[in-house]
Amino acid sequence: MSVQIPKEKLDKWADYLLNYSLGGVQKDDVIMLKGEPITWPLLSALQDKIFAAGGIADMNLVAPDNDRGKVWGASMARHGSIEQIERVPQWHVDRYKAMTKYIEVLGAENPELYANTPEETSQAIMRVDEPVKTLRILKPWVLTLFPTQGFADMEGMTLERYTDVVVNASMVDPRLLDKVEDDIYRLMSKSKTIRIVTEHPHTGKTLELTMDIDQRNVIKCTGKRNFPDGEVFTSPNVPTVEGEIFVDLPVSFVGVTIQGIYLRFEKGRIVEYKADMAHDMLQKIIETDEGSHHLGEVALGMNNGIEEVLKHPLFVEKVGGTLHIAIGASYPECYTKDPASEEGEKEAEAYFKKGLLNRSAQHVDIVTDFRPGGSGRAVYLDDVKLEIENNIWVVPEEHKVKGKFDIESRW
Repeated sequence: MSVQIPKEKLDKWADYLLNYSLGGVQKDDVIMLKGEPITWPLLSALQDKIFAAGGIADMNLVAPDNDRGKVWGASMARHGSIEQIERVPQWHVDRYKAMTKYIEVLGAENPELYANTPEETSQAIMRVDEPVKTLRILKPWVLTLFPTQGFADMEGMTLERYTDVVVNASMVDPRLLDKVEDDIYRLMSKSKTIRIVTEHPHTGKTLELTMDIDQRNVIKCTGKRNFPDGEVFTSPNVPTVEGEIFVDLPVSFVGVTIQGIYLRFEKGRIVEYKADMAHDMLQKIIETDEGSHHLGEVALGMNNGIEEVLKHPLFVEKVGGTLHIAIGASYPECYTKDPASEEGEKEAEAYFKKGLLNRSAQHVDIVTDFRPGGSGRAVYLDDVKLEIENNIWVVPEEHKVKGKFDIESRW
């Protein structure tokens, strides 16, 4: 079953993505549009606008058995060998080098087609896809989510209700988030540490996870990379992550729902882990490579306009009053102002060699709920305990950073 979204809403959505998120279309732009055929209504609206503005739309239609259009899909994972996986076609790499901007429309016809693939070959596909992913994130890019029956089923919702939640959130002007996020952004930019307190629901034990964010760039997210958006994030200094955390909200990964995650870190490395649901999938993620044993991101969700908490990472991590961490790769822009420049690449490499920046084929966001009923208990930036009002993180009045602020938002 396909959704029916009015043309005026598709056009408004496409305008936000092209003109706000990517800063417009120039005549020398080659903009890759990637998504499964089922997302065609939005891809088509984007394509029309790019051509009308004088740019080139590179339509990258993704096979339904390939999660997010990686180098290889589930067929290779199930029937191919490691040797075959490593034979990445050069044209595939060149295609990503040639583009100037990138829009990915998430949405699967049948997520089960790429679920539960063999661990060894799946991890190999992630590893060979990492250089392509790196090419993508060093250029202007944005992700959005298109409603499909497959994803509605995953959420346990009717297609009509799921469509309303996704489309309504995508119609909101993202610039409204700028003011909402400002106090958190200012305080996090001035802070040296983050302390996260959660409670294990099975034992009642209080867990604490601490990390150093000193001298890291903090990013205020207002629709320039994810759409809809609403988070303030940074990447921690990898070896400083210490302690335990319980992550309670369900999240979907390659068509599988993972929930009830416990992690224990020592000197920045995950040394113990467990999931109440889909532990095998969590194991597959963490055992992908050395980098997937470390943390790449910590972020506060700041969007209180999402009508329901969905399992899809693009939505669940943005919900106001939540916190998410990411297993795997750090964001280079948290370490250097311009990671795509030659100087930025050198700076990022230096941080990597120092062990402060993490690299991995994985970057998997997992989310803890700090609203009433969730496992989250408290978040501290240095010694300041954050509060939640109207399902949004707020800084206590006496701790707000006042006056002129000299750290620019990177996004």
